[in-house]
Amino acid sequence: MKGDTGNAITVRFALPREELRPYVTTYYLIEAQSALAGPAIEDHLHPEWANLRFLRDYWSQSAIGDEPLRGSPAFAVTGPTSQATRFKITQTPDSRKGGNWGIGLMPLGWAKFFDAPADEYADRFVDGNADPAFEALRELGAQLSQRFHGEPGDFEREVALIEECLSGLLEREVTNADLITALTSALVDPDIASATQLAARVGMNLRSLERLSRRVFGFPPKVLLRRQRFLRSLAQFMLDPSLKWLSTLDHQYHDQAHFVRDFKQFMGMTPGAYAKLEKPMLVAAAQARMAIAGEAVQGLHDPKA
Repeated sequence: MKGDTGNAITVRFALPREELRPYVTTYYLIEAQSALAGPAIEDHLHPEWANLRFLRDYWSQSAIGDEPLRGSPAFAVTGPTSQATRFKITQTPDSRKGGNWGIGLMPLGWAKFFDAPADEYADRFVDGNADPAFEALRELGAQLSQRFHGEPGDFEREVALIEECLSGLLEREVTNADLITALTSALVDPDIASATQLAARVGMNLRSLERLSRRVFGFPPKVLLRRQRFLRSLAQFMLDPSLKWLSTLDHQYHDQAHFVRDFKQFMGMTPGAYAKLEKPMLVAAAQARMAIAGEAVQGLHDPKA
């Protein structure tokens, strides 16, 4: 599925094949070009699960939360986030152009593919070519980067290349895989509002739930539940930016002030300030993702759907 944001940016999504769907939400290709005379392309990405991105070296700058922008490495691994990610397409000698291949991971995908606690990577991105935890995907990154260094790419061929690499990692055993899937599914249930309810749904005590949540999902249950109700509200706005915030509020919010507090926590700004921003990539991405995957944002994917 393709989403266009104008002449400068194209966003394309593909679903993983059946055997990979417990681990991967979507694959996506973003290609962008901005004239030197025009403004740089900037956007704010909402909190989400972990993502792998393969891109032209330092084609963009990124920052999570209020940290300063820094160059994104050619193989960028972003852990699960609870804060907005800012990114900006940077200038090359002839233009601002480039792109990235991305792989959105389910929590079970992180546990399956990497021997690395998710909370150690939460709210930060690292160079996958330098971190030994991600060594198995370095060759894939080298192959995909050819698209952004002059060799023409083919979308379907490159999706197949990604799937071949990930399929080769499926033999790795994951402890509590069924429990992780059940917990992921419970988190997207809008009727679950507390850690106690969450623990009861998956048959765990609170202490065990806390440990598993941090290790595989990156954050304690209370943070994840707050993030989920926020994402449900934000997704409505992303699909139709003409909506008033009051009409997008999740039923768990007591009032608009409650939502505004969460918005500031997760996005670092007020809803009004966010509504005024240009969103050259994220609105198109939300619409394209919704069309192919049934959810506007990655954090709302249900592994049992």
